[in-house]
Amino acid sequence: MTIHLLRLAVGADSLQSMRDWRRDHQIIWQGHKAVPTCTKRAPTRAAELLDGGCIYWVVKGFVQCRQRFIGFDMVRDVDGGDYCRMLMDPELVETVSMPKRPFQGWRYLKPEDAPADLAESQGGDVLPEHLLAELRALGLA
Repeated sequence: MTIHLLRLAVGADSLQSMRDWRRDHQIIWQGHKAVPTCTKRAPTRAAELLDGGCIYWVVKGFVQCRQRFIGFDMVRDVDGGDYCRMLMDPELVETVSMPKRPFQGWRYLKPEDAPADLAESQGGDVLPEHLLAELRALGLA
């Protein structure tokens, strides 16, 4: 059964900054391009996340995009501390904007509670990012 994660995109101020960061931080993991993000605790439901799950990113108070999970591994930092490296597909898929209050860490997200992909909800036509940002600022998207 598939489950998703919800996580704040700390430091991101737009979808473009998310795209830029992902482009600049790609690695090769087990022969595939991947984008890592780290967390102290490994998800206990990793098998469900790998069964089609995605990480839904909260950017500036709104869920705005997602990335599909491709793997997890445990890594040791230079100070000897262990952390979980979550590896995602480099493709960033925009979603219908959904307001979300700040929280710490990450949260599981049921598939039925996840926002739809933006292209699907608009019949394939996607508004330019600057227009979407203005609509979000006005509380209309």
